[in-house]
Amino acid sequence: MRTPHHLDAHPRPNPYEELAALDDGPLEETPLEEFLTEERDAGAEDAWAPPDHRRGGKRRRKNRFAGLPLAVKAVVGLVVLASFAALGDRWAVLYAEHRAADTLKDRLDLAAAPEVEIGGFPFLTQLADKRLDSVKVTVPDVAADRVSLAKVSATAHDVTLNADGLTSVRGAHVPRFDGDVQLTFADLNRELGASQVKFTGEGRDRVRARGTLPVAGHNLKLRAEARIQRQGERGIATEIGGMRLDIGDLATYRPGKRASEGLHLTPKASADLARETQKAKALLSVPAIVQRMGVPEATVNQALADDGKLAELTGSPRFARQAERLNLIDLALNNPEVLKRLGLDPDLLGELSGLTRPVLADRLALAFELPKPEQGNVKLEDVRVEEDGIRVRLSGSGLTVGG
Repeated sequence: MRTPHHLDAHPRPNPYEELAALDDGPLEETPLEEFLTEERDAGAEDAWAPPDHRRGGKRRRKNRFAGLPLAVKAVVGLVVLASFAALGDRWAVLYAEHRAADTLKDRLDLAAAPEVEIGGFPFLTQLADKRLDSVKVTVPDVAADRVSLAKVSATAHDVTLNADGLTSVRGAHVPRFDGDVQLTFADLNRELGASQVKFTGEGRDRVRARGTLPVAGHNLKLRAEARIQRQGERGIATEIGGMRLDIGDLATYRPGKRASEGLHLTPKASADLARETQKAKALLSVPAIVQRMGVPEATVNQALADDGKLAELTGSPRFARQAERLNLIDLALNNPEVLKRLGLDPDLLGELSGLTRPVLADRLALAFELPKPEQGNVKLEDVRVEEDGIRVRLSGSGLTVGG
């Protein structure tokens, strides 16, 4: 038998009644225009736009710099200002160097403007004090007597300016300077050798000359040495020595009056007399030659009459030495036929007689002298032969340039 159901004493609440309890009352009417305006404002606020990375990047960079410490900003500013100041100072130096180069070109009557380099920093401060630490001037191709100096370079120290500003420099006073003078072998070969004689260095103070010298239509091989030395305070002198002109393998000419100088047969030509009968007889047929050689007259007569005796005489070492010592230059005019038989051109020998030591030395002289300044002093300190030429150190004091 089923157990009877009991009804609850409290009935369940009606959900519709609960919803009704939540009602706040009748809704207020909203005008349509206000509703549409609110919709438009909301849409404007919520409208989508693409991100602007560029503006954001600028903002970030600006923010980074703004975040730097004040000391760092000050340092950066000072560096920028110093850079502009240094640039302006360098521009002023270049302008001053250009003006100085043009002024020196005009006053020294140079073919080209020299190179001017003003030392020290900052330049504008030096200009305000009217004093420069150093000024280096390099002048190329300076004429000095018969030669051209490849380069003259001098550095002036503690220069005092006579100026009222950068554009009104009237002159300068140089209390002291030093520099050097360079004379290249290339210039010497072009100006003195005329492409026929070459100069090269040999040791610290010697220059060697080798080449050919045209004489009476013959190209004679030239050899000489020049010793370089200082002459006085401003000059360079050259002492030419070891001069000789070779006429093939036949004879050698050395200008001078000593016994070893003049025109002499070479050792080879003297030795060939023993094999060349006609040349030996031509030489012995001249009494003056025989007398100078010191050969007894009887011996000479036997040699001229008997070829065996001739070969015995000319083949002896003593005869070869005597033939080498024989100076033929003063016999050229009196015995032209004999010299022809020996293979010597009389015209050549006649011109050689006028080619004395001073004449030949003058053609090879490297001497020059620096000009004397109107004020102050310039002197040469040292002379040195280097691989590419001759270098001379110089110094000076008390120079005044301009007014």
